[in-house]
Amino acid sequence: MINLEFFNRREELFPVVPDGIDIGVALKFGVLFGEIDNEIFSFVADNRIGEGLNFISRLDKFYQIYKLEEIQYERLYHRTLELKNDKDLRATTVEDKAEENEENINLTEFLQNSSDILTSEESAPIIKFVNALFFQAVKRKASDIHIETHEHNGEVRFRIDGALQKYLEIENKIVSLIISRIKVISNLDISERRVPQDGRTQIKIAGEVVDIRVSVLPSYHGERVVMRILMQSHNIPSLEELGFDEKMTSQFRELLKYSHGMILITGPTGSGKSTTLHSFLQSIATPEKNIITVEDPVEYKANNVSQVQANSKVGLTFASALRSILRQDPDIIMVGEMRDKETATIGIQAALTGHLLLSTLHTNTATAAITRLVDIGVDKFLISSTLRGVLAQRLVRKLCNYCKIEDRISEIYADEYDLPVGANIYKSKGCSKCNYTGYSGRQAIGELFMMNDRAKEIIKENSSDFELRRAMKREGMITLADSLIDMILKHETSLDEAIRIGLKEG
Repeated sequence: MINLEFFNRREELFPVVPDGIDIGVALKFGVLFGEIDNEIFSFVADNRIGEGLNFISRLDKFYQIYKLEEIQYERLYHRTLELKNDKDLRATTVEDKAEENEENINLTEFLQNSSDILTSEESAPIIKFVNALFFQAVKRKASDIHIETHEHNGEVRFRIDGALQKYLEIENKIVSLIISRIKVISNLDISERRVPQDGRTQIKIAGEVVDIRVSVLPSYHGERVVMRILMQSHNIPSLEELGFDEKMTSQFRELLKYSHGMILITGPTGSGKSTTLHSFLQSIATPEKNIITVEDPVEYKANNVSQVQANSKVGLTFASALRSILRQDPDIIMVGEMRDKETATIGIQAALTGHLLLSTLHTNTATAAITRLVDIGVDKFLISSTLRGVLAQRLVRKLCNYCKIEDRISEIYADEYDLPVGANIYKSKGCSKCNYTGYSGRQAIGELFMMNDRAKEIIKENSSDFELRRAMKREGMITLADSLIDMILKHETSLDEAIRIGLKEG
């Protein structure tokens, strides 16, 4: 028996494909190649040393051979698969896809039987193409994949950092084949093209399972598909990882210590409300607590939380689900959204009777949540006695550090947005690092309204939202506009992005 040493250097190994080596064949023999400081090493699986050495012995060039610990081997193996997949995708064309028909697409269901799309050897071009879309979307950290049919061609776009970016153009006849494939793996009817359809599917990339929500909609030139990439419980950020400043994070912790009452998060669609809600739940989830949520849709799969998917078609609305949840002996309840008077009333009653209730509202500012609840039909005295706090949040795109360029604030803008005249700021430009968008990543900012005695007095006096807001500012509430101005002056975002987010609303 041949004894090989384990690789014991601590540096991070990066996968590499040496010249003249077919990495697909190497993987079949359990052989990997890694590089540190421009030196290439070869690695064999502990249980396949014989066949691995047999493959390496036939190479024209010798590479120092080692074994890897199981975790190291798995990590390098999946990185090598990603590298191989990238190379294959760059070499792939869509020329022959139009010749594929729907019968070919139905032959294999490898996504549904949990095959890893990086290791799949499927030959059908459409199947490979759909796999490539999923892989690229996950790699680019896209939240959604859009496949659209226009008059002369089709288009694939990814939503990255809240903005849609064009990925590629394809022929219309190929789009229909791609959509049929997506229907197959989502258990939808491929023969039905006249009505909208909704489904779900699951894919496996680099050993990790990813849930995808699928929505198919008939349009004038053909069907269009939007796929939302849903997050797993281990992707839910902690309170610190949400990106809010330290003071606000500590205020969150104080709010979440309450055993009863209501905490609301407000903001437009795509502002990160669901992520923050689930982060709150994970921070207080313990085996002693019964946490139940009702959501539409369920966007995060949380292991230690019971999640209910609202379904209006069968009468399972937020209000009816909330009534049933209250009979399930909950400690903490999360309602996806306060949409109507019935849901809000039941939620308020739950908060009054010893439950901690978390939910969302669609308002622009934190203090406007009071007005919104009154408009829905909730009595003011109930609001002031149950509401603990309201967080209004936004996700602001950050300038790309590689290409941002210097800018100056004109007197008109400085006056309008309460900025220092002549301040040194930066604006977006665009480069290959940020996919020519000028932005890279997003930063969460928030405005936290805490229900205190002064706020209760103002609400009791029937004062306006403007008066409540002014009073809370005097008490030290940091507004969204304050945070945006701070980001502009720290060169983290541009004035254009701050205006888009709502610099004037604060």
